[in-house]
Amino acid sequence: MPRYRLLAVDIDGTLVNSRDEVTPATRDALRRAVDAGIHVVLATGRRYSRALPLVAPLGLDLPVITASGALVKHPLDHSTIYCAEFDRDRLCRMLSIIDQAGYEAVLYADTFAHGHDMYCGRVDVEQPELAEFFAMNPVGRHIWPKIMTDPPPGIFSGFTMGPKDEMAALADSLETQMPGELYIHVIRSPRYQGYMCELSSHGVTKWSSVERLAREWGIADDEICAIGDDVNDIPMLLGAGLGVAMGNAAEEVKAAADRVAPTNNQDGLAEVIGWILSM
Repeated sequence: MPRYRLLAVDIDGTLVNSRDEVTPATRDALRRAVDAGIHVVLATGRRYSRALPLVAPLGLDLPVITASGALVKHPLDHSTIYCAEFDRDRLCRMLSIIDQAGYEAVLYADTFAHGHDMYCGRVDVEQPELAEFFAMNPVGRHIWPKIMTDPPPGIFSGFTMGPKDEMAALADSLETQMPGELYIHVIRSPRYQGYMCELSSHGVTKWSSVERLAREWGIADDEICAIGDDVNDIPMLLGAGLGVAMGNAAEEVKAAADRVAPTNNQDGLAEVIGWILSM
């Protein structure tokens, strides 16, 4: 049996290359890991519907951790394994702070079966970064006009968008006004020009959901290998027995890792799987 029994893999910048492709070498390596008895879990900041197109071509039966840990689903039947819903009072206070700062939020709910998995107040927004997001995501959204004052039920995470410095300032403001209540990180998807200030309840991370699955499978933390490239991967790199940063990772992510792999354009994930299969 391999030393590492669970492999937690980020998607953007890790599973896929800079062209948003899963290469044949990466696909084959994942299959070798599964054949060796390793549980493979995808752990992404993407919402569920955006992760699905990359899961099906892998041909593997595996759970997907989405929204940076807030929602875990089984792609074969779209069943929900875990959903970290916001406490409504906490959600409303968070939205009030965002609204007072002049930003609009996009919120996620476990509503894929209803044809959408995100809510927004409107799409004709003035914020250019959020306008770009809506232009590039014309489906999967549902308009909820009073989203900032009376949000829909079942919300588990969300985000707002803007320039990096503005999102960092908003994150600081939220931390100051709601200490210990939120998990916040400012991150930039390679798809968009703007930065996202992503928000969920305190303690909800990719790692918290990886641990939840590991406990169900009887797997200890030191039997987990986690691989990623961005700030929302840091909790699982620190928590896992082996935390690996991709060669294209941010410096703070590399600093949190035990090892650094080649980049996502050099089939770095395939090389990591080669490491753990040879241990």
